[in-house]
Amino acid sequence: MHRLIKRGLMFGNLVEVSSPVLVERYNRALEHLTGKRTALKDFHIDVSGFSPEIGDELVDDLYLNQGGCNRQFILLTTEQKTAPLLNAKFSTSREILKHFIEENEPQLFALTARDAVAGELVNSVFSVASPERLFDIRKLVIEADTTEGTLRDADALGRMVDRFKREEDAWFDDVLIAEMIGLAKRTGDVTRNPVRLKHMEFAQENFWTAHFGGLYLFRGVDHPAVIAKEDKATLGDLPIKHVFDFEDRNQIAKFLEYNDLVEPIVKARGIDAGAILRQKMDFIVVDAAQDAGVDLTGATRRDIRALARDHAEHLPEEYHGLRKLLAWAEDGAPWPRITSDHPAYFYTLRAADTEDRDLVNMMLAELAPKDVRQLFICHKEVFYRLYRGWTETKKSFVADFLEREYQADKAGARAALFGHDAPMEEPTPSPRVREDLIQRVGPWGAVRRER
Repeated sequence: MHRLIKRGLMFGNLVEVSSPVLVERYNRALEHLTGKRTALKDFHIDVSGFSPEIGDELVDDLYLNQGGCNRQFILLTTEQKTAPLLNAKFSTSREILKHFIEENEPQLFALTARDAVAGELVNSVFSVASPERLFDIRKLVIEADTTEGTLRDADALGRMVDRFKREEDAWFDDVLIAEMIGLAKRTGDVTRNPVRLKHMEFAQENFWTAHFGGLYLFRGVDHPAVIAKEDKATLGDLPIKHVFDFEDRNQIAKFLEYNDLVEPIVKARGIDAGAILRQKMDFIVVDAAQDAGVDLTGATRRDIRALARDHAEHLPEEYHGLRKLLAWAEDGAPWPRITSDHPAYFYTLRAADTEDRDLVNMMLAELAPKDVRQLFICHKEVFYRLYRGWTETKKSFVADFLEREYQADKAGARAALFGHDAPMEEPTPSPRVREDLIQRVGPWGAVRRER
């Protein structure tokens, strides 16, 4: 993973924690949540406060997410809202944390000026030991407070103030007055400067989870279904009519069509369909070149397309299906019949403009994994897992490509690919952050050992 980190393609935009004050605040919060502390003097954290360095120190990449169900978080600064979420177990977690920070930014700014804010994303269940438990997840509530209980004390003080104003004899209640003074020393004047976080609940209808090999649960659509990456038979009986796995290509295609969740790339508005198809074809050539043992070091687009011309008869069906579709789109060739049985089918689609477009693009990326750019943008967990198994030349080619043509203009690349999709902020980290992390290890393996 060394080359990904160096190019800002992994651990991008983590927040550095290096001051003794912030390290101590983090330790108080960590001890409050888990009973553990870190001996590190500096480290980096994601949007939830998870640190890959501390995960390595504790030999526990889920130290803030035990069981992978109710993610705990530590906020040291509102700047964490632009950081990624590492080791995500649910597709909705990062956006929920980001939305929570943005909706409460003034309050969190005031609270984190003095202490860390610690909390939890509380699901309707506390364990997903079996697949059917996922169906009990209906909503998620955020619970949060400082390690000193500032919000709890502020609520208590607020109730005391109301009682003091309401009761005629409150002026003579020395105990009440003493308690109010004691709390006010910790919370400040809650009547003039109330510090309250919004009560926030989030419906959990459609989501991806990393549990059970990876599942996409669609309940909030006209025709609900569960779509599994691995064998659906291992899931047992589920309380939903339709359960598919990635081998059920026809059924998945019908599900996407019946629910109006996708559209053909060549018919989508606001994008250059030809350019997208050519790029997908290039990635398919790269994948075939890896299988054939071809050295891709320093290869350019021209080199990749020369390989395609010279070895067209050896390229997979995905390539030839997209080539025919490109000929129809640009040269008026006959419309190619690419059914869901065809290996190129899911490469020809993108998510329609619905609330679930990010989730649908995530699933399409996993169904069409040779398009490494879409996979990196839409499903980083799978990208990093597959990356570990590639040849060194493919790793180098893909890392160079993503740095050159994605990192340079992320918003432009996403707009060109998806058109209507909302941007996902991923500012490029500073070189110092990258180099610090290269010297350490991360949750996807020992960085130091890769050369």
